Amino acid sequence: MTRYAFITGALLCGAAALTGVATADDAAPTAAAAAPTAASADPLTQSRAERLAIGVCGTCHGPRGNSQQPKYPRLAGQNANYIAAQLRAFRSQSRGDPDAIGYMWGMAANLDDGVIDALASYYAAQAPRHGSVGDASLIARGGEIFTQGIENASVPPCAACHGPDGHGLADYPRLASQHSQYLLKQLSSFQNKMRDVAVMHGVAEGLKTPEMRAVAAYLQAQP
Repeated sequence: MTRYAFITGALLCGAAALTGVATADDAAPTAAAAAPTAASADPLTQSRAERLAIGVCGTCHGPRGNSQQPKYPRLAGQNANYIAAQLRAFRSQSRGDPDAIGYMWGMAANLDDGVIDALASYYAAQAPRHGSVGDASLIARGGEIFTQGIENASVPPCAACHGPDGHGLADYPRLASQHSQYLLKQLSSFQNKMRDVAVMHGVAEGLKTPEMRAVAAYLQAQP
């Protein structure tokens, strides 16, 4: 079995059963899945979360989660379990990429589980805006990588975990319509192992910068 086939098989199994190698950054979604959501939150917690989302988080992410600043991720329509897992990772300081340390560790430090789950459900319920469309040839190449991978570089299809439309599967995040600048920054963090997500280390290490740019351009253009 080739390394490419092994990684692809592992990703497909992980997407179905969520039994991949757990690390400080990617172990949290399993716990988040069992946590209460905003739908079951008491009215005070729900109200507090919405005020935070609009009045505080909205400064960077937009009041409805559709950030207009390419440095900051769009959260509208994101999987609730994924958002909750990342907020818990920020709170525990187990997600260590530069923006997590510089911004989100402090922002999440005093969030309790109820508010985290309510924030996650708030953003998941928002309608994501379409991303901007760029160079057609770059987008086409990115689409090939996303759906087919790069076999000779042992890069599996991104769609195996993130879904054929980039909307995410189970606890794997939605990537469609995300800012390309933010996606490139995260891929770089995975390559440099600043984000402790074992499965993404294996995926990102085989990508060259032009290929990362292509995938990011493709995803930004998706609805």
